[in-house]
Amino acid sequence: MTTENKICFRHGMRDGSPIALGYFAVAFTLGIAARNAGLSALQALVASALNNASAGEYAGFALIAAGSTYWETAIMTLVVNARYLLMSCALSQKLQPDTPLRHRMLIAYDVTDEIFGICVAQPGHLNPWYAYGAIAVAIPGWALGTYFGVIMGNVLPTRVVSALSVGLYGMFLAIIIPPARKNKVIAGVVAAGFAASYLANRLPLLDGLSTGMKTIILTIVLALLAALLFPADIVNTEEKKEER
Repeated sequence: MTTENKICFRHGMRDGSPIALGYFAVAFTLGIAARNAGLSALQALVASALNNASAGEYAGFALIAAGSTYWETAIMTLVVNARYLLMSCALSQKLQPDTPLRHRMLIAYDVTDEIFGICVAQPGHLNPWYAYGAIAVAIPGWALGTYFGVIMGNVLPTRVVSALSVGLYGMFLAIIIPPARKNKVIAGVVAAGFAASYLANRLPLLDGLSTGMKTIILTIVLALLAALLFPADIVNTEEKKEER
């Protein structure tokens, strides 16, 4: 490793440390969800080490708890994490054109919202070792948070575990409420998602489908309808009007 790469790696670790602390807190509640799904602490640790994504991982744990098939769990995880494909494409433009494939693949392993944000904010081309430094502290923070969440879920009283289980839902509400308040289209899609999910669990016609398959179908259909009816340029225009 060259001196420049060492410096970039240390800078990545420095900028990634606050992210790791946040990951630990969020993943702790995720560990409660893993424990409720019947996973051991080691299984939850491995799951978080291989899938550093709160929404995708929670969807996976929810489907495991519902007894879904491997295919349903895999497809749902792919759908929920699809946004990382776009982030990876955008981040690839920050790399030098001659960056080896191995570096691109290693960075793609952990392209999360936060790591993507600090990487694209770097001036000029991105040195892969900066991303490695951030990843080196972010993944342990996420995986260990899930691990200890399961352990504490097995030790703490049932009432406390139930209270902590709500924390993850609070995190998701914190994600969807701010953009929904700023944009009527997003608010409508969120409301439609709640309503469609409720109806899917009540309509007799859908009784033959598993919970995982219902979630996959609703996610794809609602996202497709929103993209067709409200293209990105219309959404951006409404946001600008509201800012004025």
